[in-house]
Amino acid sequence: RDYEALPTRSEAMVHVAMINLMTRRLTGESTPTWRGT
Repeated sequence: RDYEALPTRSEAMVHVAMINLMTRRLTGESTPTWRGT
């Protein structure tokens, strides 16, 4: 499926990713990733 058919939806995905990144940087927590690092 193409979840990014609407520009507003892809913009919302970018916002969610940036919020996730900023909260991890502010709290200093490192969560395990799928890369195994």
